[in-house]
Amino acid sequence: MENVMETQMDRTYKAISLILSYPTEELQAAMPEITAVILSDTRLTSLCRREFATLLDQLAEEDIYALQEAYVGLFDRSRTLSLNLFEHVHGESRDRGGAMVSLVETYRDGGFDPATSELPDHLPVLLEFLSMRPSAESQDTLADAAHIFAALIERLERRESAYAAVFAALLQLSGEQADTAAVAELLEQPEDDPDDLEALDKIWEETEVTFGPDPNAGCPQVRDMLANMDTPVNPAPNAAQAAE
Repeated sequence: MENVMETQMDRTYKAISLILSYPTEELQAAMPEITAVILSDTRLTSLCRREFATLLDQLAEEDIYALQEAYVGLFDRSRTLSLNLFEHVHGESRDRGGAMVSLVETYRDGGFDPATSELPDHLPVLLEFLSMRPSAESQDTLADAAHIFAALIERLERRESAYAAVFAALLQLSGEQADTAAVAELLEQPEDDPDDLEALDKIWEETEVTFGPDPNAGCPQVRDMLANMDTPVNPAPNAAQAAE
């Protein structure tokens, strides 16, 4: 196994993981530090950082209940905006299960054992893992999802959502130009109706499938993730203790 002791934590991946998580008062309290991380990353263009700042200000200043409602309306009630990446790649096909298992094994091989009820392809979980990996490996992983990020940018811009800037940043971090044909194919999928309760129930049923060790552990806590922003990765049997 690769010695991940030599890998320094990528604070930007960590910060974006937090930003794409469900908004909480704890997240709001941490926004000054998260904002400093994002706006100081010179891998992002000045324009990208300025556009990102709009979302950062919203998360820091707006009413928490309004933020939560907007988040749920975007990411939990729309398959076409799902943060579960394999939803965009495999949909309901059987290949999705195999891809999930393979991703879990990748996490375990890297000493990462997320204690969360989210599926392993949930983007905040993946970004938490990538924050602990060598930069070239992380960039290659993001590059594989470049067409998904590009499609999400388009869909979020249509809704005039500041979250589009997050995926623009991820696209820049990937260093990849999204394949236009692949993006067009994703955009051909019809937009979901967030008020379609039957479809929403189906999504909730799917989230009951768990791959982690503790389905009741909940999402990684903002406090613990922030506390480890400056800490080198520990390749102990459970290197993701910060996510517990």
